[in-house]
Amino acid sequence: MTEDERRAIEADCARLINHYVNCNDAQEWEEVAALYTEDAVFRRPSGGDPILGRPAILASFLARPPRAQRHVIANVVVDAVSASEASAFSVIVLYQGDVTADGSLPVQAANSPLIGWFRDRIVKTGEGWRFAERTGGLDFRP
Repeated sequence: MTEDERRAIEADCARLINHYVNCNDAQEWEEVAALYTEDAVFRRPSGGDPILGRPAILASFLARPPRAQRHVIANVVVDAVSASEASAFSVIVLYQGDVTADGSLPVQAANSPLIGWFRDRIVKTGEGWRFAERTGGLDFRP
């Protein structure tokens, strides 16, 4: 792969990571799930069993109660493995609180912010770059 191809892959994958965070904060769960491959593996930063496959990933997001949230993604480093695969690491900061009935600003939750990370395996599909594996973890206990 050429240097320009490598840079394009890395830019496309960094955009995928940022797009994911924006869709997650907007609670656009169908769009979030569509950013995974059909057979993807997702491990939440908060732990629990791996979630296997796009339909199960979507169901896991739909099952969550609504919350006010804002993710900040930083220190994104993408490495092109080949023309069709990349790996990535990013740091995530999550601010959260309860949704208010009147639409006013929510009160930040006592366990907020949460600081963690994601390690990703990203693959090129007919739909574009998608997460094949997304593993999250926390750096500090809430």
